[in-house]
Amino acid sequence: MPPLVRLVILLHDHQPVGNFDYVIEQAYQDSYRPLLDVLRRYSSLKIALHTSGALAEWLEQHHPDYFDVLSELVRAGRLEIVGGAYYEPILSMLSPRDRVGQIRRYTRWLEERTGAKIRGMWLAERVWEPCFTSDLVAAGIEYTLLDDFHFKNAGLSEDQLCGYYLTEDDGQLLKIFPGSERLRYLIPFGPPQETINYLRGIAESRPGAVVAFGDDGEKFGTWPGTKAHVYDNRWLAQFFDALTANKSWLQTITPAEALEQTAPVGKVYLPDGSYREMTEWALPAEQLADYEEARHELEHDPRWPRLQRFVRGGSWRNFRVKYPEADEMYARMTMVSRRLQSAVDRGAAGELIDGARSELYRAQCNCAYWHGAFGGIYLPHLRNAVYAHLIAADNLLDQAARRPAEWVEISGSDFNLDARQEVQLVNESLMALVAPARGGELYELDVRSICHNLLATLARRPEAYHRKIQAAAQTETSDVASIHERVVVKQQGLGQRLQYDAYRRKSLIDHFYDADVRPSDVAAGEAPERGDFVLGVYDARIRRGPDRVQAVLARRGEACGQPILITKTIALDAGRSALEITYAMEGVPADFCGRFAVEFNFAGLPAGADDRYFYVLDQHPLGQLGSRLALNETLGLGLADEWLGIGLGLRVSRAAGFWTFPIETVSGSEAGIELIHQSVVVMPHWLVQPDAEGRWQVSMTLSIDTSLAESRREPAPMAVAAR
Repeated sequence: MPPLVRLVILLHDHQPVGNFDYVIEQAYQDSYRPLLDVLRRYSSLKIALHTSGALAEWLEQHHPDYFDVLSELVRAGRLEIVGGAYYEPILSMLSPRDRVGQIRRYTRWLEERTGAKIRGMWLAERVWEPCFTSDLVAAGIEYTLLDDFHFKNAGLSEDQLCGYYLTEDDGQLLKIFPGSERLRYLIPFGPPQETINYLRGIAESRPGAVVAFGDDGEKFGTWPGTKAHVYDNRWLAQFFDALTANKSWLQTITPAEALEQTAPVGKVYLPDGSYREMTEWALPAEQLADYEEARHELEHDPRWPRLQRFVRGGSWRNFRVKYPEADEMYARMTMVSRRLQSAVDRGAAGELIDGARSELYRAQCNCAYWHGAFGGIYLPHLRNAVYAHLIAADNLLDQAARRPAEWVEISGSDFNLDARQEVQLVNESLMALVAPARGGELYELDVRSICHNLLATLARRPEAYHRKIQAAAQTETSDVASIHERVVVKQQGLGQRLQYDAYRRKSLIDHFYDADVRPSDVAAGEAPERGDFVLGVYDARIRRGPDRVQAVLARRGEACGQPILITKTIALDAGRSALEITYAMEGVPADFCGRFAVEFNFAGLPAGADDRYFYVLDQHPLGQLGSRLALNETLGLGLADEWLGIGLGLRVSRAAGFWTFPIETVSGSEAGIELIHQSVVVMPHWLVQPDAEGRWQVSMTLSIDTSLAESRREPAPMAVAAR
């Protein structure tokens, strides 16, 4: 007699590109290996497993025996390896060529190492758009799994959510399993018998059904509190015992077996979406707070069960609106992808091109591009990793193009996809992107020798969970709960640290303040802005020379109630790791009474360590990079990060005051809400006293020294160095 219920268990293991080794090692010890060790003891049980490419590469390097266990289970028919896009991108971020390329490359990698036949794929964060169907089929994929929430949004009812469905695009067919949201909350947080009772109810009402559970493998040991719950308290063993004890009517099968043993339920066309929580997180903060409040009010309404399936939040793509810094990373990634394809179209091939493609694919890892229950974009090391791989890809493409040892270029285009022109200045050492239409700000500054973007910053903005900070308990409870339900405040006094920025924290931001402004008010965002240059539109001209390029930005605006003209020039020379910046003011009245300040932000230089510090240019240290300084009549200031191996020197042509202060966000992750250092502000400032013709001028040089980092570097392999 066939089983009354077939259960598909698909686990997804993932670690972000750029995550710390010790974090991944802990996840391996707490989750990945223990789960397989328990599974091996239950010979009648089968599961499917997706391991994202970044994690799989790490496991191959640090725990190669893990793949021996996987291969053993594959040969025994107890484990199906599920593929995916190599470095776990959200597919809606990618061009079709990158979607197909990532999937095909990872399929080859998995099949070579495990001997498995890859038929299905895990869709990162279950973000779905109908156009993916053709790309997945083109990449050789037969099936994927989405949440039942997707199917409910398409109009299907609860009793239609067993089995799998066909969907179609341009004549291409793909099979899709609806993953049970009910099981996502029961496993492993509810008693095992609750899951058995739920499945028994399905067996009685829909005999022969296929039920799919797909979720993060980290909830089996890595999520807070789950290691003790799942292993020490034997939840997983008890769950597997219960599955085994009920095998007369409940059978675990792999997704491929489900395709072979059962016919599709029917055809469905799913709207774009993700799992329920993700669609909520994509909403603007104010709308998300209203949404949560309304949902909680309606949960007790008897009509809510009928209405809930028709209620959804926003689209994943709008994370790029909610977090403009995510849009900057996306636009930069698109630049590299197009540049790579252009090189390929011209006939470029070989090791350097393959390497650039790998770096591009790594930079497409989704985790830094959004924020929900996980730290995501708020984690500086994840943003830094995205830019590191993009810069590395550019470096390889330059090698493939056989650039000379010293060179410099400037160009204008819509680099950040806002329908306005930006300016790019680039040489063998630096790449700078300037946005004339957004205050003439410098919004990216790549240090190419160490693949580091000094402007991978993040502005402070409201989050829906900020309203929960005061009400949240200051200590964790002993209960185990889903991370979607936990609110843990990791530090006291965070409510007093909430501060929001009126502009993006970039560099060359032009401020005017009252002459007697207090630095504490500037740092707190409470100093009145007396000019209209911060977000004002600058006109831009480009100057090219054989060894020097310049972006010349000009704006007629108002400062301290007076009309003035500011011309801001940014210059880059071939063979130099420095930007030269000149400000020239015209039309300044003799009685002008205001303070002019230029804001620089530097990211990826953490605070709280003695080997990361400010210094005056005679190398005298002034304190860690989180320090609040107020220096007077100074001709320059330096920043050192000895761990990263970089030194920054900002010299000015006329003596200035210097203010410094940190930018810190109050942000949440699966571990709780905490304060995170995002960037350090360095702000030279002057009392403007014009000459007899109403002019005032200052020049600055921002020099970048990476000799310490380069002295530690291993020599490049001869095969690559010779190209």
